[in-house]
Amino acid sequence: MNTRPRNILYAQSGGVTPVINASAAGVIAAARASGQVGRVLAARHGILGALTEDLIDTAQFNDQELKQLEQTPGGVFGSCRYKLKSLDDNRREYERLIEVFRAHEIDCFLYNGGNDSADTALKVSQISREMGFEIQCIHIPKTIDNDLEGTDCSPGFGSVAKYVAVSILEASLDVQSMASTSTKVFVLEVMGRHAGWIAAAGGLARRQEGDPPHVILFPEIAFDEDRFLAAVRRAVETHGYCSVVVSEGVRNAAGEFLADAGTTDAFGHRQLGGVAPTVAGMIKERLGYKYHWAVSDYLQRSARHIASQTDLDQARAVGEAAVEMILAGQHGVLAGIVRESDDPYRWSIRPVPLDQVANHEKKIPPEFISEDGYGITDACRRYLEPLIAGQAYPDYEPSGLPAYLRKPLVSLPRRLPEFSV
Repeated sequence: MNTRPRNILYAQSGGVTPVINASAAGVIAAARASGQVGRVLAARHGILGALTEDLIDTAQFNDQELKQLEQTPGGVFGSCRYKLKSLDDNRREYERLIEVFRAHEIDCFLYNGGNDSADTALKVSQISREMGFEIQCIHIPKTIDNDLEGTDCSPGFGSVAKYVAVSILEASLDVQSMASTSTKVFVLEVMGRHAGWIAAAGGLARRQEGDPPHVILFPEIAFDEDRFLAAVRRAVETHGYCSVVVSEGVRNAAGEFLADAGTTDAFGHRQLGGVAPTVAGMIKERLGYKYHWAVSDYLQRSARHIASQTDLDQARAVGEAAVEMILAGQHGVLAGIVRESDDPYRWSIRPVPLDQVANHEKKIPPEFISEDGYGITDACRRYLEPLIAGQAYPDYEPSGLPAYLRKPLVSLPRRLPEFSV
């Protein structure tokens, strides 16, 4: 009987978040503390590193570096957007994964990502059985879009939500102070291709009547130019200025993106241009107001300096829970967050079968959007507020910059022939 400790392969996938490395730190720390795990390897650049056998032994992190890892944004091990095809379409990739797993005695695969990563994790868990080398596969949730099924919220979203709410509040104070003689409209574009969770988070800045943002444009609500411009005019005439939060995935009544760049990414998703300048141009052309616009883009998903403590706690916890699920014999599941109460906010983690997660998308429920379609309801506020609670500031260097991890990562020697993807 083989009694050797199990070895884990961890990988990051898709767009990164302010706290994805906290999940990695949770995996590593929990594995070390368990006494039942041998090595924790990390694949460089997600599933690509697994295919090319570009693997990092996380034993090279000491305790201080592990603490730095937890507070560093981006993906320290590198991420990717790469979709595995079906076994029939590309059997060689799956055979290669099994070869790498065998060569490094890997028993468990932890994939830290969003919707497409859930699909990859499900495929690996299913195909490994079919090919006679069963791998315990756990999906660790991560996505700033908050559109993963099977989990109340997605680690990464809470910090982005905090960044967006703070940003629209602060920018609106600027616009308000200048509106009498200068800019009257500010438009902030946020991410969210099909689900408007990030845009909704901007609504947290509005505490009372008249507060910004005055208009939120959701992907779930078809864009009507006349109604939108009327809302902007009404806000300017009533409050002297107008702040707008717009999701990149806003569509017109025909279902067309307002900012379709005409290209697609590795997953076949339409590449979106800039919806903020598009709607700002409408405002200038038809209303004549001076405007400014901004695209939060990478800033929102890398702003570790203003991370939510709740988000950080959950990101680390799902990493730790993934190791616990491995040791409990779980397979083909997501480490999903369960909300137990809003006030006080309590949550726990449970395994969720991956076939209930992969290729599903969680959009904002209608009861979270105000009747006019331009704001959030009290129910939405109750859902969102706990997720941005608490400040998780990183340590700072004497220079005044955050003490983020800057460690050259050494890959293990390859044991197999090179492989091209």
